[in-house]
Amino acid sequence: MDDDDTAVLRARDFWGALVLIGVSVFFLWRTLDIPLWGGNRAGVSAASWYNSAAIVPLGIFSAMLVLSIILLIIAIRAGGAQRALTAVGIGWNRAEAIRFTTIGIILFFYIAGLVPRVDFVICSGLLITALTFGFHQGQVKRMILSASVVAMCGAYTLVQHLPQSEWGAHDDDVVTLIAWAGLTLIVLASARGDRVLKACPVIAVTAPVLLVCAMAFGFRQNVPNRGGLIFKQIEYHYYVTLRPIWRS
Repeated sequence: MDDDDTAVLRARDFWGALVLIGVSVFFLWRTLDIPLWGGNRAGVSAASWYNSAAIVPLGIFSAMLVLSIILLIIAIRAGGAQRALTAVGIGWNRAEAIRFTTIGIILFFYIAGLVPRVDFVICSGLLITALTFGFHQGQVKRMILSASVVAMCGAYTLVQHLPQSEWGAHDDDVVTLIAWAGLTLIVLASARGDRVLKACPVIAVTAPVLLVCAMAFGFRQNVPNRGGLIFKQIEYHYYVTLRPIWRS
């Protein structure tokens, strides 16, 4: 990649960072509707800060905001701001347009469709798998496939369980789990000689399981969809099997 291509890339990083900062600030603002220091707001109550449902989204979008600011600083220092503001780096690039569009589709259906309705372990495992497989090597076909799988699952949950999520219904859990398993098989079939793709299935399982256990049993958080297909079993065995052993 020559210097001109690098400058154009930094210009696009500049615009991308601004968009991500805007998205982060918006969701942080909306998260403030959830009480953090106690009280009741919009029908949601919190006795203490550590069991507030606001902790997780605040952490996620605060980290996203910090990373976006870091990306913006790097882009500015590399001359991306100057290049962007002179409109040199705004030219149409099909691969870049597809990358931003597919990332937006994945995040939209994950946040709006899957998290409120599907088991947290399943939908987060699908998210990790889709992002890793789709964007690890920058291949357009993989981006489109990953976004299509997440969009299909998210659209199913929105169509079947609007306007109120139904935690007792597990059809959306099953559909998302099957889609995750299918995408994982594709990842493994494409993982020859690629350590990142080989590690992807392990990370996609362990990361959400550890996170949801820390949220539910460590910080006493309000876990999304406590009646989900997998978390329901985790919670049952924690209280019925493991906790009595520790107490005894």
